[in-house]
Amino acid sequence: MTSELTVTPHGVDVAAVVDRLVADRVASRISAKDATLWGPDAESEASIRLGWTDLHETSRPLLAQIEALYAELRAEGLDRIVLAGMGGSSLAPEVITRTAGVELTVLDTTDPAPVRRALADRLERTVLVVSSKSGSTVETDSQRRVFEAAFTAAGIDAASRMVAVTDPGSALAEHAEKSGYRGLFLADPNVGGRYSALTAFGLVPSGLAGADIAGLLDEAAAVADLLAQDSPDNPALVLAAAMSGDHDGTQDAAGSTPGRARDKIAIANAGSGLAGFPDWAEQLIAESTGKLGTGVLPIAAESGDPEIDHPPADVLPARLSAPVSDVMAASPLVAGITVTGPLAAQFLLWEYATAVAGRLLGINPFDQPDVESAKVAARGMLDATPEPEPATFVDDGVEVRGSAGLLDGVSSLEGAVQSLLSQLDNGGYLAVMAYLDREGEDSGLAQVRVPLSRRTGRPTTFGWGPRFLHSTGQYHKGGPAQGVFLQVTGAVSEDLDIPDRPFTFGRLIAAQAAGDAQVLADHGRPVLRLHLTDRVSGIQRLREVLS
Repeated sequence: MTSELTVTPHGVDVAAVVDRLVADRVASRISAKDATLWGPDAESEASIRLGWTDLHETSRPLLAQIEALYAELRAEGLDRIVLAGMGGSSLAPEVITRTAGVELTVLDTTDPAPVRRALADRLERTVLVVSSKSGSTVETDSQRRVFEAAFTAAGIDAASRMVAVTDPGSALAEHAEKSGYRGLFLADPNVGGRYSALTAFGLVPSGLAGADIAGLLDEAAAVADLLAQDSPDNPALVLAAAMSGDHDGTQDAAGSTPGRARDKIAIANAGSGLAGFPDWAEQLIAESTGKLGTGVLPIAAESGDPEIDHPPADVLPARLSAPVSDVMAASPLVAGITVTGPLAAQFLLWEYATAVAGRLLGINPFDQPDVESAKVAARGMLDATPEPEPATFVDDGVEVRGSAGLLDGVSSLEGAVQSLLSQLDNGGYLAVMAYLDREGEDSGLAQVRVPLSRRTGRPTTFGWGPRFLHSTGQYHKGGPAQGVFLQVTGAVSEDLDIPDRPFTFGRLIAAQAAGDAQVLADHGRPVLRLHLTDRVSGIQRLREVLS
């Protein structure tokens, strides 16, 4: 793979917007941590969220600490690393280790089945990395509790197998110190979670798993000056202009940004070797831009998908490529962009571009005001334990529920799906949200995304819950009111208690799904909820109906 970092537009005119960004010295001001770039309302937040621009320098002291702990653990035969983390705490390490070809078990779910699998697999050789910026993330705290109990039950000193990554002063930092955890790494508090790939959140689990994290910092360092340049050749400015639909940052008399013809981006690997990178970029873009009724909807796609090869006019295809000349010779592109470069260089590239896109769209790219709403709703359901909403009807073992008016006059699963899809307009998108087991028997449900995209002619996203709540969940609620939402949940055959908590994993994931649906409905979004009373037969039935 080439070491050069490039963003090449094809049939996408970005010159005028890039020229304006150069004239406003946006790139160099980001590098200098100028918090005024996103307006007075964002200045307070931005002033404590720009530490990511020089992580290639400030994260260097972590390397020796991580290397020393890695050597200790391997000397004791502890070679299986499990990561308990959500959002930015899990997505970057997942990409780093998959790209490096080293094993890391990522636990970013509350479905009981994958938690049980993680507990049952080589516990005697396992170290758990508990990763949470706030230190109070409910999913991560629950996973920590169940692992501590499992280690203890197996006669293992739990603290000797626990490593914490968190911000200074968090509840997790306090617990780790009090309990005598094997490792405690305090991350840079001036970096938001989705910009944290090259902080302790990305480096600790990846390094303990065996990835070359020093090489990552070198890759980022090699392009840092390029991305800080006020130049039309700066690939971050080109990417930002393309991503934001050529919008130049001007506002109308009411202070809002006028509508854009292109407000979605589909990201696919096309020989880049960066395994899972579209999922990481999806979180960065959705959570950073989807607010105040605007944003850029990212779609994690694959080469050959309709959003890449035959995109609607409002979708920008982005191919993560091997050297451009190789790809262009093999597969001429429709209008879109091609991006090349090594992993950490692309982390920094997309972070710069997303921050610049925030300026162009007139929003604060560092807050996530609507993420908390689903958490609050879920907590309310756990505390109140309301009776489940009765199904409108049951069809072949699938319980069907819908937001107000969606199921009027509908009595079949096929009819319910068609009613939801009829709500899609020309600028809309479909989001499939599966609160199921993404790596077990339920994984095949993800294959409905492409057939649904072809069926509707509209971009379609697929997210595993509660993982996506820390990602596209912000865009769903804070972005443009264009989405229609299909939620899929499943019966839990074998639940799992959470030590010292009044709820189980099964109850937790059910509350998270119900809370998410409630908040979407409160925002006026159409939501179809399908609950599978038998997951195996239900997924087979859904794949038939949806495809």
